[in-house]
Amino acid sequence: MKRLFFATALLAGFISVPAFAQQSKVGDWTVEKRTQDTHCNASRGYKDKDDENREYAVVITYSKEAIVLVLIYDGWEWDKVGEILLADFGTDDKDIMAKAKWEVMDRTTVRGVFEYDQAIMDALSKAKRITLDFEDDDDDSIELQVPRAGEALAALKFCEENRK
Repeated sequence: MKRLFFATALLAGFISVPAFAQQSKVGDWTVEKRTQDTHCNASRGYKDKDDENREYAVVITYSKEAIVLVLIYDGWEWDKVGEILLADFGTDDKDIMAKAKWEVMDRTTVRGVFEYDQAIMDALSKAKRITLDFEDDDDDSIELQVPRAGEALAALKFCEENRK
């Protein structure tokens, strides 16, 4: 769970103890507008017993200009913070973007920043899994489970429209 809060803090551009101004739950998703953030975030973290009980997390935020996804997997061991990686980005049933750019944020975290596109939001809202297929690197390619993503994104939209 610490990684989940760390990813949320990364979106804000600094690390601090979160102070919540608005927060709601959708299943195991948390949708929140923290006082120090400009935009709302939807986040979900879980452990996968089929993968050595490793931690996974996803944080989604958006504005009129951009969609930001932060993906955390404690099986990754990235070496260079700031390195740009290329990965095909998709969902369980839709390819979203080939060779999308992902920035290494720390040893276990990557961040993708995409120009706002309703088609991306629509694909994410229908997804059961988010997939990253890194070029020539099957070991680091990943699938993250995102059940109830459509409901979480609807709550995120409501939060964004009503943020204070």
